[in-house]
Amino acid sequence: MSIEGPFLAAVIARMMEPKFNLAAYGVAFSFALMIEAPVIMIMSASTALVKNKQSFIKLRNFIYALNSVVTLLMLVFIIPFIFDFFTIGLIGLPQQVADLTYNAMVILLPWPGAIGYRRFYQGILIRNNQTRRVAYGTVIRLTSMGITGLVLFYFSNFDGVMVGASALSIGVILEAIASKIMTWKIVEKLKKEKLNSIENEKLTYKEIYNFYYPLALTSTITLGVQPLVIFFIGQSRLPIESLAVLPVITSFVFIFRSIGLSFQEVGIALLSKYKGSYPVLKNFAIMLGIISVSILGLIAFTPLSDFWFKTVSGLSFELTHFAKIPLMIMILMPGLSVLINFQRAVLVESRYTKPITWATVAEVVVILIVLFISIKYFDAVGAVAATLALIIGRIGAITYLTPPLLNVKK
Repeated sequence: MSIEGPFLAAVIARMMEPKFNLAAYGVAFSFALMIEAPVIMIMSASTALVKNKQSFIKLRNFIYALNSVVTLLMLVFIIPFIFDFFTIGLIGLPQQVADLTYNAMVILLPWPGAIGYRRFYQGILIRNNQTRRVAYGTVIRLTSMGITGLVLFYFSNFDGVMVGASALSIGVILEAIASKIMTWKIVEKLKKEKLNSIENEKLTYKEIYNFYYPLALTSTITLGVQPLVIFFIGQSRLPIESLAVLPVITSFVFIFRSIGLSFQEVGIALLSKYKGSYPVLKNFAIMLGIISVSILGLIAFTPLSDFWFKTVSGLSFELTHFAKIPLMIMILMPGLSVLINFQRAVLVESRYTKPITWATVAEVVVILIVLFISIKYFDAVGAVAATLALIIGRIGAITYLTPPLLNVKK
């Protein structure tokens, strides 16, 4: 899945007015992520909670309602005067970038609901040891996204940001449909099973809410910081250049971070299935973190970064040079992603999710403090301030989660 970001950024960079379209793509994607934030953790909830027919139906109803809410929020956000208030009034985007961002947001309207739908069914696949089917769904998403992007690139008059948004929407919709189809036999089997008479096996909406709201709040706080980061970048030195290179940098780093993001659901499933698996998973996480940081560091500190930004991503010489330092700052992020998702997996499997929320609050507070100080008092370039804040904030969250993790019975 992490391939789609660099691919779309490379397509946009080769179209008309790449600086403005890349900036608009980064802003639109950040807003879309913020709105879909409440459904991000549905995969973890589905992996942990769907055990029988009754829990499947309860969680499915809960998630359908949640999907409806986030889609409604997306609709409200793209009401023109509300959209202009946030993008032009608060963030201070130039009118051209704001207009491009708006077009992308309209195209991304199905995005949050489709994400929630497919993550629910992907969680069921993971719980039932069908992780390869999750990968098959990703292949469908990437293929449809790539075909859409290339067709629009060659045969449409769309702006670059609209090509990117269209490819994202179509890709995730088709992946959601594929995920539903691939769980059909599992769901049919669940529906035929009789509920065990033990009372505590019955899942209630209250239990789902108590389990899920800290996770949803965590992702909402995490992704909700994106527009705030954009706001600070808008007040920084070289704001348009920073907004243009950030989606290229973050999508590239996401290739290496994605290994850590996947590790959360893996940890939940394996900790639940195998007693005494904690030490093995911990050692595997350490190895995974070291390898991912080493590979990214090798690229960031060598001429390979020029090759990636200029040749692969299609950035100009100016933006290629501009992106180098922020990428160097971000080399620790893949390792930190592995570590924090391992911590979260242990806590989620233990149904002790509240510390995850407070760790995220700590992370966001640290990010905002670092952004404020670096831009206000050190006149830092926006992209440098943003990447530095993201790294320091993540370290703060990991530090916060360490004591609760030690207290959990493993």
